[in-house]
Amino acid sequence: MKQLSAWTLLLFLGLPLGSAAVRAAAAPAPAPAPAPAASAPAPLAWSALPADQQKLLHRYAGDWDSLPSARQQALARGSRRWLAMNPDERARARARFQTWQSLPEERRELIRRRWERFQQLDPAAQALVRENFRAFAQLPPWKRQMLRRRWLEATPQERALMRARAREHRKLQRP
Repeated sequence: MKQLSAWTLLLFLGLPLGSAAVRAAAAPAPAPAPAPAASAPAPLAWSALPADQQKLLHRYAGDWDSLPSARQQALARGSRRWLAMNPDERARARARFQTWQSLPEERRELIRRRWERFQQLDPAAQALVRENFRAFAQLPPWKRQMLRRRWLEATPQERALMRARAREHRKLQRP
């Protein structure tokens, strides 16, 4: 199986691990409000990009000025990240992207919505989600599969009980 990043796995699995933060992330998100025009990033001039970024983004050179400024900023940010990667990191990024591209559009949209909900959580809740995911990832595969199956087969009342037990367990674990 191709190696996936921890976040990709978290988004693919969509596993609620019993915390309020995860329940909040799993709740239906309201439709995002349109961003005010004043918060839009400033356009980025093609000539302002360093030569190595221009070379990487050459296919956008002719259309750069017509791209939305948010898209320009995202492309510039992505190209900086790409150029900072070593060959192994680039190979992993390519593999993850191919995995992403092979997903059905409905699955990609679900992952995007979950990511947006995660981004809306406060930093403490995000940290809790990350902590829960790390703990889950440390489990042997058979145990992860068993927990995943138990969660999916549970009724809403059983899930509430699982969440309560997880909260109590966390309280006992912390000094």
